[in-house]
Amino acid sequence: MHISALIIIFATILIALLLGIMAQRHRKMDMEQWTVAGRGFGILFVFLLLAGEIYTTFTFLGGSGWAYGVGGPTVYILAYGAMAYALSYFILPRIWRYGKEHKLISQPDYFEQVFHSKALSMLVALVGVVAIIPYLQSQFTGLGLIVQVASYGEISHVWAMVIGMVVIAIYVTISGVRGSAWTAVLKDITILLVVLIIGIALPMHVGGLSAMFHKINQLHPGFLTLGGHGMGLPWFISTVLLTSLGFYMWPHSFGAVYTAKNERVFRRNATFLPLYQLILLFVFFAGFAAILITPGLKNTNLALMVAVEKVFPAWFVGVVGGAGILTAIVPGSLMLMTAGTLLAENIYRPLTGATSRQVQLVARIMVWAVAAITLYFSINSNATIVTLLLMGYNFVTQFFPAVLLSLFTPRGVTKAGAASGIIAGVALVVYFNLTSTSILWGVNTGFLALLLNIVVVLLVSSLSRNTSVSDVKGVQV
Repeated sequence: MHISALIIIFATILIALLLGIMAQRHRKMDMEQWTVAGRGFGILFVFLLLAGEIYTTFTFLGGSGWAYGVGGPTVYILAYGAMAYALSYFILPRIWRYGKEHKLISQPDYFEQVFHSKALSMLVALVGVVAIIPYLQSQFTGLGLIVQVASYGEISHVWAMVIGMVVIAIYVTISGVRGSAWTAVLKDITILLVVLIIGIALPMHVGGLSAMFHKINQLHPGFLTLGGHGMGLPWFISTVLLTSLGFYMWPHSFGAVYTAKNERVFRRNATFLPLYQLILLFVFFAGFAAILITPGLKNTNLALMVAVEKVFPAWFVGVVGGAGILTAIVPGSLMLMTAGTLLAENIYRPLTGATSRQVQLVARIMVWAVAAITLYFSINSNATIVTLLLMGYNFVTQFFPAVLLSLFTPRGVTKAGAASGIIAGVALVVYFNLTSTSILWGVNTGFLALLLNIVVVLLVSSLSRNTSVSDVKGVQV
C-alpha cells in the first residue's frame, strides 16, 4: 500500500472541509450571505471564483485527456477562455451594477427583474439546473478517477465520488459561497504549482517538447492538427464562439458576479485573467507526453494521472491527487450551492409563497438532492469529461442573446422574444442530444441552436413589441 499518497489525499480532503466550515464563522448565514457573501468580495476572491471556472477537473483531466485522445482540436480550450475574459470587461460590470441596485442573488432573478416575468425566471432556473448537472457530473467523475489512480487502486472511484460528494455538500450547506471562496485560495496555489511541475517534467521525461511533438507526429500523422474526429476549422470556430459566449451564462458564474464589492474588480480581473490561460499549455503538454509514456489507454480521462503514477514517486502522486481533488471540490461546491438556490428561490418560492426561512431550508435540502442525483449519473455514465462540459454549454449559452440585448439594447428584446428564443434553442439542443448528434455540417450543434435562438429572439421581439406595452425595464448604465 502506498500509504504516503493516501495520507496526502485524505489530508487535502480534510483541509478543504475545515476551510469550508470555518468560512462562515461570526456571520449570520441568511440567503444573501449564503449565495453572494453579502456582496463583499474583493479582487482576490472574485478572481479565484471566476478563474475556478477554468481550473476544474475539466482542465486537469479533460484537457489533458483530450490532448491524449483528440490532439489538435484541444487548443479550443485555450482560445475560448481568453475570449470570454475579454467580453467580461464590458458585460460583467453592467450585470453587477444591476444586481446591486435590485439586490439580486441568482441568474433567474436578473431575468425576472428585467423582463417582469416569474414564468421566465422559472424557465431560466430549470434550464440552469439541467445544465449544471452534467458539469457537476464531470467534477464527480474526475474526482473519482483522480482518487482511484492516486491511491493506487486502494480507493475505488465510486467510494471516492461518495466521499467527495458528502464533503462538498456538508460545507456548502454550512458556508455557501464563502466556503467555495476560501477553498479556492488553497486550490489555485496548489494547482498552479502542480501543473507547472508536471507540464515540464513529463515532456522532459520523453526527451523535451521538440522531441515529444516530433515523435507524436511520426506515430500519428495529422494528430496535432485540426480535422481529426470531424473537428475541423468550422467546428473549432463554432465551438470557441459557443463556449466563450456561454462562459458567464453558467448560473454559478453569473451568480458569482454579485459577490463583488465594486465593479472595478471585473475590469482589473479581465486584464489579468487571459494570462492565466497560459498555464493550460502545461496541462496540454502533460497530456501529449502521456501518449508516449502510457500509450493505448481506453479511458483518455486517465492519461495525466497514469503518466504521473509511472514517472513520479508515490508521495508526489498523492500531491497531484490532492490538487486534482481541489479542482473538483471548489467548482463543484459553487455549482451545488447555485442549483440549490435556483430550485428553492426561483422555483419553490414562486410556486408556494414560502417564507425566507423556509426557502433557506429548502435550498440546503436541494443541495443534497442534486448531489445525490448527480452522483447516480456519475456512477452510471462513461462519457468523457469534455463531452459532459460541452453538453452543459449547449444549454446555458441559450441565455446569451436575451442577456446581451437586455444589457445594451433593451428595446430590442421583449419578454416573449427572450422566452421563445431560449425555448427554441434548448429544444434543438435536446433534439441533438437525443439523436446523439454533436457535429452537423462540420459545426458544433450547440452553436446551430444558438443561431436559431438569435433568429427567434429578434423575430418574436419584433412581432410582440407592437402588440404590448414595453415589458423590459432594461439595464441603466
